[in-house]
Amino acid sequence: MWQALALGALFFPGLFAFSIRSLRWVAPAWSLKDRVVLSSRLVSSIQAIMATVSGIVVIVSCSDVVNGRHWIAREYVWFVVSYMTYDIYAMYLCYWHKNIDKEPGDAMHSLASVKSFLRKERLMVTHHLFILIVLTPVAVHFRGDRGDFFVGCILTAELSTPFVSLGKILMQLKMQDSLLHKVNGVLILATFFLCRIVLFPYMYWAYARHMGLPAYEVPFRIPLHCNVANAVLIAPQLYWFTLICRKATRLYSSAPDRAR
Repeated sequence: MWQALALGALFFPGLFAFSIRSLRWVAPAWSLKDRVVLSSRLVSSIQAIMATVSGIVVIVSCSDVVNGRHWIAREYVWFVVSYMTYDIYAMYLCYWHKNIDKEPGDAMHSLASVKSFLRKERLMVTHHLFILIVLTPVAVHFRGDRGDFFVGCILTAELSTPFVSLGKILMQLKMQDSLLHKVNGVLILATFFLCRIVLFPYMYWAYARHMGLPAYEVPFRIPLHCNVANAVLIAPQLYWFTLICRKATRLYSSAPDRAR
C-alpha cells in the first residue's frame, strides 16, 4: 500500500518535471506553456498504458469474476491515488498557463485563478475527487477479498486516453488536418465507446454468466451501492462521448470543404 502510494507520488510528478526539462532541450523554441501542456499529456498517456496493461493482467488472471484475486488489483489502486492527486495539480497548471495570456493581470497563482480553474474544469475535478474519496475506499476496504476482476475492468477504461492525448498533441502541433489525426479520431471513438461505455454492461454480463443469471436480473441481485457507483461513473463518460462525437462530426464533415 504505502510503497505503491509513495512510488506513484514520486513517479508522476518526477516524470512530469523530467518531460518539461527534456522538451526544453528537444524543442528550445517552444514556450513554457507548450512544454507544460505536452508534458501533462505524455504523463497521462503513460499512466493510461500502465493502467490498461495492469487491468488486462488482472482480467486474464481472474477466471472467477467474483472471488479471483491478483495483487495488482490492490496495489495499482494506490498508484492511481497518487496519479489522480498529481493530475489535479497538472490540470490546474495547464489551465493557468493557457489563460495567463488572456488575463495578463492575473500573472501570479492566486485564489482567484484556482476558483476559475475549478469552475472551468468542475466535471473533471469532480470525477477525480469521486475516485479518490469514494471509489478508493470501496476498492481497498469495503469490497473485502472479492471483485478484483471488476477492478481490472475499470483499469482498462484508460485505453482511450493515449489516443485522446495524441489528438490534442497533434492539434498543438498544428496537425489537425493530417491523415494521422483523422485515423486517431476513429481510434478515439472506438476505444472510448468500447472501454468506457460498453465496459459497464460487459461487467454486468460477466457477473450474470458467472452466477448463471439472466443479465437483466443482475442490477436487482447486487448491492445498491454497486449500481449507484456504476451509474455515477458512466454518466460523465456518456457526456464526454457525446462531445467526442460532435467533434468527430465537425472534423469529418468539414474535410470535403477544406479539400475543395
